[in-house]
Amino acid sequence: MKPERIILGIDPGTNIMGYGLIKNQGTKINLLAFGVIQLSKYDNQALKLKKIFERVLNLIDEYNPDEVALEAPFYGKNVQSMLKLGRAQGVAMAAALYRSVPIFEYSPKKIKQSITGNGNASKEQVAAMLMSLLALKEKPKYLDSSDALGVALCHYFQKNPSTGGSSYSGWGQFVNKNPGRVV
Repeated sequence: MKPERIILGIDPGTNIMGYGLIKNQGTKINLLAFGVIQLSKYDNQALKLKKIFERVLNLIDEYNPDEVALEAPFYGKNVQSMLKLGRAQGVAMAAALYRSVPIFEYSPKKIKQSITGNGNASKEQVAAMLMSLLALKEKPKYLDSSDALGVALCHYFQKNPSTGGSSYSGWGQFVNKNPGRVV
């Protein structure tokens, strides 16, 4: 695996889709960008999917990530909502595959567990932990963007070759074992 790796994390959505990009250089994790793709202004579902595909392609072309990590859909009771969310995720996956970027999926519980140490943590707890660890100056306007950043960091933890295959229950454990690795 190369010494530098860029990971694009995506939190799929049909009204707001979050994205977060991190770069792993040696033993450092740097924040490249994070934000949201606003889709609520489009009333046509097909147009929303087209915009997701185009924007994810733009992010891939701009940052050239080595891997894309997505939050897997959770199981809900509203079948129509699940169908729309699955389509949004599928279109984001298709954009990555179109550019030959490998994709990985993580459950919401796995993401929360890897960031906070608690698989039942709230979105606010995940955002607070990310703010602390990545020295973010202010809380993100949309938690979808911090969720996407959490997806990217979860993937880093799962695939980081320098951990020797170790898994960590959260950032706290990682930082305790690797104090010089977080900038």
